[in-house]
Amino acid sequence: MIAKLARAAVCAAALCVCAPVAAQEKTGNKSGFTLKPGAARIILMRPAIKVGAQSTGGMYEPNADWTLQARDYIGQALRSCQAKLGNEVIVYDEGTSGEGALASQYGSLFGAVADSVIEYQFFRGNRLPTKVRKDAFEWSMGPGLTHLQSLQGADYALFINTYDAYGSTGRKVLQVVGLLAGVGITSGVHWGHAGLVDLKTGELVWLNADRQMGGDVRSADGAVKRVRQLLEGFPGKPNTTQQDAVC
Repeated sequence: MIAKLARAAVCAAALCVCAPVAAQEKTGNKSGFTLKPGAARIILMRPAIKVGAQSTGGMYEPNADWTLQARDYIGQALRSCQAKLGNEVIVYDEGTSGEGALASQYGSLFGAVADSVIEYQFFRGNRLPTKVRKDAFEWSMGPGLTHLQSLQGADYALFINTYDAYGSTGRKVLQVVGLLAGVGITSGVHWGHAGLVDLKTGELVWLNADRQMGGDVRSADGAVKRVRQLLEGFPGKPNTTQQDAVC
């Protein structure tokens, strides 16, 4: 039954003519911000990674095994990229400060700020009047982050968030049925944020955020693809084919 529905959906999709839509912005830079190679010390914060399934009804169902796999694979991909980003990038270590939990909260705050940027600046339909100008990329996480002892001596903090909800069999069937009925139903949710925060001001100076990320983070190759997308256009990264092929 599922196979028949899938074949029918392919035929129906082939008959659909979709009107072109304007590409949504994915990257923002604070006006005037540049980062020269070898000019900064960057702390890579612990990536916030959530992986699970999307139920038939669209609810997120966490999967601990998938999340652990993704953490390992994304961690490996990031380690292979650290030395190729043009500046010194070190992994966050709270040391004896005991600020690990607080740093995680700032990671959640970064995610909220990134979502706001997508919704109210990158998405043209909801763009705020103050964000209309192309150079009006002005977002901040506040001054609190700059006071963390575990971040002292660094110039910037690099935050990374990824979220994946893979469509269940029931969700995929529902998507096919919806397509046949002319109702758009998505199967699977995959988004990611990567952002650079100035530790002197708390300002978000670079953001790469996409709600349609690629790469199956449950596999090594997929995680490499995801990290490559997240760090696309990273400030100060040498712009060569060889470097981009790695990260």
